[in-house]
Order: sequence, then structure tokens, then C-alpha cells
Amino acid sequence: MKTSRLDIAREPVADQVFDELVGLRQFTGPVAEFWRAFLGALGRLAQAHRAVLVRRDPEAPDTLRKLMDWSDGSSARSSVAAFNKSLAGLAEKCFHENSVTQVIETNRLGGAQDVAVGVRLRFANDREQCAAVFLLAGVEEEAARETVTRLQLAADVPRSYQANQSELHARQEVEKFVVVLDLLALVNAEAKFRGAALAFCNALATRFRCERVSLGWIDGGFVRLKTISRTERFDKRAQAVRAIEVVMEEAVDQDEEIVWPAAPDCSSVVRDHEQFAREQDVAHLVSLPLRLDDKPVGAITCERQQGPFDEIELRQLRLAADLAVRRLSELRQWDRWFGARLAVAARERLGKWIGPEHTWAKLLVLVGVLAIIALLLPIYPYRVEGNFILRSEEVAHLTAPFDGYIKSVEVRPGDEVGVESVLLHLNTTDLELEEASAVADQTRYLREAEKARATGSLADMRIALALADQAKARLDLVRYRLRQSQIRAPFNGVVVEGDLRQRIGAPVKQGEALFRIARLEPMYIEAEINERDVRDIIDKSGGEIAFVARPKQKYKIRVVRVEPAAIAKEKQNVFLVRCVPEHQPEHWWRPGMSGVCKVDVDRRTLLWILTHRTVDFLRMHLWW
Repeated sequence: MKTSRLDIAREPVADQVFDELVGLRQFTGPVAEFWRAFLGALGRLAQAHRAVLVRRDPEAPDTLRKLMDWSDGSSARSSVAAFNKSLAGLAEKCFHENSVTQVIETNRLGGAQDVAVGVRLRFANDREQCAAVFLLAGVEEEAARETVTRLQLAADVPRSYQANQSELHARQEVEKFVVVLDLLALVNAEAKFRGAALAFCNALATRFRCERVSLGWIDGGFVRLKTISRTERFDKRAQAVRAIEVVMEEAVDQDEEIVWPAAPDCSSVVRDHEQFAREQDVAHLVSLPLRLDDKPVGAITCERQQGPFDEIELRQLRLAADLAVRRLSELRQWDRWFGARLAVAARERLGKWIGPEHTWAKLLVLVGVLAIIALLLPIYPYRVEGNFILRSEEVAHLTAPFDGYIKSVEVRPGDEVGVESVLLHLNTTDLELEEASAVADQTRYLREAEKARATGSLADMRIALALADQAKARLDLVRYRLRQSQIRAPFNGVVVEGDLRQRIGAPVKQGEALFRIARLEPMYIEAEINERDVRDIIDKSGGEIAFVARPKQKYKIRVVRVEPAAIAKEKQNVFLVRCVPEHQPEHWWRPGMSGVCKVDVDRRTLLWILTHRTVDFLRMHLWW
């Protein structure tokens, strides 16, 4: 009689697998152990040859990750390679259809075949995509479908495991709060600091199985031991007491919990804890700073021999310390006499003003006070500003002496020239021809006059002499023009205008301006001061100028004269102020250079300097 794979579920092995799956629903161990046991149980339930757990990466939806695999321990079949190759496609089909059945290899004799089956696992988050894919060796199609049905019945085990983990976590949180509330009830029942601190330490020692729990408080900048569990009195000068205070100070200085033995990845300094544990023969030690308004005010140290402090216990200790510290601080404050309480209150109030708290607010107030002082003190130099132009005392305009053509140009603007230096040559070809013609005419008329004298013709002689004088006058004029064909500098200076290099061969008219020559020395500064500021510079004699060419260099000047009449310029009236430099002019100074001139007035308040223009404007426009 043929046995169905469905009948296998009633066999002892299948019953054992079902029991294992039921146990996995309530599994409380680590996640990795759950998945390893779950995949193995599914593989044995399906009597699979191979099993693989595949998950879609939530950060890269196009990527499938193989989490783990399982094998029945038998030798690999020939279909394993094809199974691994089609694994991605099988998983995608599971994600879309919740299950998959696909023949991997068919037996050539017919009947049994190697089949891949898979199911999508169910989670609390429906968007989570994870599939278990199995390779069944030598099964029939009906048996493969029965296996898929059986696997689907177990596909919700991960969801049950997640729900159980959430329930376990919630139960632990509730237990943690219950423990903390019990501790707070004991602390709140006491009316004195010493009794509350002792009750707190005793409760911690009992709840967390500690041999000793100590509580210290910061006093005068140092941690002083106040209470030890199950101890009414102790010698504050004892070596053990001082050792506990050193351990507490190590936690307070770093403002973080310190656990001994320290974890391998711990970055805290645990030297004092290590020394204390070695000297006092303490197996496990934890110190927690007590924080009030995010500021450490004390510390507790717990010692025990039996087992290390786990994460849940550390969270409970932290929560208990955070909730009890305010009550302990209030009781300690009220236990003091009136003078001590008054001193503490005064110190706290002054600390708010001069301490590190509210730093930005204090800084803003300080800046505001300094700003008011800076605005009202007349310590700032006030200067009137205007534009200036560097001018020369003497400027010569050189013009064309006669109509002609430019033959050559010897200088360009900016060139320094000496007296009688040749600047330009005019073409003299026509003048030379006129000179030759005038010489010839003069010679001819003189000969005619000699001939007329020899013949005794006085009238012809006089006519010839007159014509000779006329030819001589014309010759003198031509020679004068020849001498004027060279344009020369009248004095030592610099060429300010006249770039004629592009006009060689071009005609010029008599009187046309060709060059402008300016003396380099002496030079003066002509500043333009707005009429609204001219009242401030009368009788002032000092100032500074800065050239546009070299703005970082400043030069002292002296005011010589303020022109009595204003001139209109750019929709405003300005007064021309003549100034001279107090030092020898620089070699690169040239007439026509410009910049900014500032004339010293006197010292005024910064408030007046910033607002006087606005005030004057309002006075003019609001005057009625």
C-alpha cells in the first residue's frame, strides 16, 4: 500500500516537529537562534533536502539577501545547482503569490521528481518580505502540494514570535516601573534626608541583591559619603569610606554610569573602580551619578558578588535614581539650618547671573550694556568725507602752429618730459618747397634790381627791390614755420593728454589742441565737500587721502583754503577745498588721479555719528 506524505504528519517525527513549532511561538531566546531553529523545523516538516531563508532588503528593494540555509545532512543531489540558480525567481514568486511549486529535475524513469516549494512568511509588519524555499527530493506532484499546505500552516510562527517578544518587553517595562514605584514610595515616606537616603539604599540593596549600596552627595566640590545600606553609623575618615568616595567621583567627573567589569568596547575611565574592586574584593560594581536638572549632584554605588548587572537592572537603577534625586535634594535642603539654606539660595541666585547657565542671554545683556556705553561716549573721531582730484599748479596746452600733417609722435600720455623735449614732428615737405621757391624768387628779384641799376632804370630797380623784400618776408615766414614744426615741451613735466600715435599722417588745423603738459611739482589736492558738511571743516587743518589706485595707503594732508562759492555737481552743491600733502609727493603721483579725502573735525559720540544725517533730514522735511 502506498503511503502519502500527508500521513507522515501522524508519525512520531512529525509530531515532534509540530511540538517544536508550537514551542517556537513562545520562544524567548535571541533572534538568530529562533530563525535557525525555525528553518530547521520547517525543513524536517517538509522532509526537504535543502532549505533557504531569503529576505528582501528594505533599504534596497531590488536586492534579495540569503539569510541562512539548512540541509538534511545527506549528500548533495544533482538538482541543488539548478535550485540555487532559480532561488531568486522562486522567492519573487513567493512574495507575489504567497507560495510556489516548481519542478527542478524530472526522473527519466518517470514518477518521482525533484521539486522546489516555498512559502512567504507572515510578520506583524505586512510590508516585511521574507520567504522559506525548500528543495524536495524524489516526490510526486500531489505530495509537493500537500507539503506547501503544511508549510503555510506554520508560516505565521514568526508573527507569533514577534508578538511574544513585544509582550515580554512590555511585561519587563511594567516590572521595571513597579520596582521603581516601590522604591519611591519608601523614599517619600521619610521626612528627613538621612532616613530617606537610608531607605533608598536598603531598598536598592534588597531589590538588586547587593551586598552594599552607598549614596554620596557633592559638598564643596567633592563627593561626600552620606549613607551606606544597612548601616546606621560609619566612620567618615575610614579608608573604605574614602575609597567609595573616590569611586563616586570617577562617575561624577565623567557624568556617566560606570560598570565593572567594563565591557570590551567601553570608552569610560574605570581605573578607580578597578582598584576598588581589587582592594575590596568586589566581583561586580556599578556607579551612577545623580542628576538634578541635568547637573550631577551626587552618586550611588552598588556592590554585589553574585552575577553581573544586566541591561534591565541598569535601566531600573537609572530610572530609580532620576526619580528619587529631586526628593532627596529637597529633604537635604530642608534639613539644614536657616543660615545654610539662605546661603545656598543666594549662591544659586548669583550662580544664575554669573554661572554658566543662560550664557547667551547674559552675553546679549552684556553686549547691550557695552553697546549703550559705546554709543554715548564721545571717543570716536568724526571726519568729513569727499572725493578729490590731484591737480598740478601749472598746465600747458600745446596746439598746432599751422595747418599740416603729423609726421611722427615721440611721446604718449604718462611720459615724463624735460624742457625743450621734442614731442611731435609735423610734415615739412611743403614748407621746404616754399622755402626753396622763396629763396629763388629773392635771388631773381635781387638780380633784376642789379640789372636795372646798371641800366639806370631806377623805377624798375625799386620794383625789383620791393619784390625781393616781399620774397624775403615770405622766406622768413616759411623758415619760422619750419622751426615751429617741432612741438617742444615748455617745462619739465608729464604728458597728461595727447595720444596721437594713431593719427600719424593725419591733418591738423592751426590752433588744434595736441598735448596737455602738467608740472609734477608742485601739486595740490582739490577736494569736493558737500554743503551740509562744509560748516564742520571751517578752521580745520588736517586730514587724510587715499587714492583709488592704492586704497590701503593713507597720506596726511593740510587744508589750505575753502573756496567761498559752491558749485553745482550731480544734483548737489559742493565746495572746493584746496589741500596740500604734508610730505613729499610719491613718484607715482600723477595729475588727474582721484580718491577719497577725509578731513578731521573732532571727537563725537557714535550715536551722533550714526544718526546726525537722519536727524538733519527729518528737521528739514518735518519743519512747519
